[in-house]
Amino acid sequence: MAPPQQVDTPIREDIQEKVDIKKLAHNGYYLQFPEKTYPELEVFEHKDPGHRADPKKRSLYDNAEKIFDLTPNVGTEIHGLQLSQLTDQQKDDLALLIAERGVVFFRNQDINPYQGRELGSYYGPLHVHNVGGHPPGLPEILPIYYGKDIPIDPQYKDFFARGSDGWHSDVSYELQPPGFTFLKIDTLPGGSGGDTLWASSYAAYDRLSPEIKKTIENLQAVHSGKEQAAGAKAQGHTIRRQDIEHIHPLVRTHPVTGWKALWVQPGFTRRIVGLSRHESDALLKLLYDHLAGGYDFHVRFKWTEDAVAVWDNRVTSHAAIFDYTDFGKRHGWRITTQAERPRYDPKGKSRREDLAEKKKAKEQQQQ
Repeated sequence: MAPPQQVDTPIREDIQEKVDIKKLAHNGYYLQFPEKTYPELEVFEHKDPGHRADPKKRSLYDNAEKIFDLTPNVGTEIHGLQLSQLTDQQKDDLALLIAERGVVFFRNQDINPYQGRELGSYYGPLHVHNVGGHPPGLPEILPIYYGKDIPIDPQYKDFFARGSDGWHSDVSYELQPPGFTFLKIDTLPGGSGGDTLWASSYAAYDRLSPEIKKTIENLQAVHSGKEQAAGAKAQGHTIRRQDIEHIHPLVRTHPVTGWKALWVQPGFTRRIVGLSRHESDALLKLLYDHLAGGYDFHVRFKWTEDAVAVWDNRVTSHAAIFDYTDFGKRHGWRITTQAERPRYDPKGKSRREDLAEKKKAKEQQQQ
């Protein structure tokens, strides 16, 4: 698939919002589950816009009111830019910033789902969820809609019972899993509740001992959406595609940064290839506990109405916190873009290693 043309094309102002899904949500549960199947996802060559970025990301830093990191390892917040009005250079620079920082947050955003589709398509083919409901006429939009008096899919019951089971990277079971996800939250449950956690897969890799790194760097794991599909089928929903289980490396290398990332999570990782069930379960439990307990490489974001989070699924896992479902509801929508097939490059570096080398080189230049 050819990369987008390099011209400045802010999202068109003449796009009209045909369906106000925030209003639909206020009126009740609105998700549709059409009896429609889709062709299996086609293999394509992904050209990451981050390769075209300015390393200093001046189009963002020179035009934003404020840009600051929320934690040392993951999460950056930008004030004063509208996602609906980004130039192509800003889109490219944003791709690099997300690849480096894992997740980037914007508040008070005016972008609507139709503009979201257009923005998302700049970064890659839009993913249509295999089983999730969607708004009328918007299959690429996945609503995030939970709370009091809203039906809960049985397949997600474990996420509600124990938050640490909810860590995942979006639909990692695809052959070419997602790159970026854009999530806008437009309705909040009240004065508190409904935060989201992200974990840096770069830092998770960095925190492992050298021997564990050696052990897992040559291993692969099965990622599966079969349980998700079975849950949807039990509810009478259509399974849109059947090719929903693939093998990916436990450590992947980001194509833009060249950094290594630990790429396992309890949401969709099922077993390690070549190990016995006992060995696989033991090693995965160690890695899951490492991910969930890595408070030094987590960021917890407190949403405000019309805030947007954009994250790179290739180098983060995330977990929603369902602490509000007894008293309120939370609603938003997401767009997800496909990227390359995960690969491990033994010549890649860890984030810590690369940043340390760059810092040392800079200090030597200043001497």
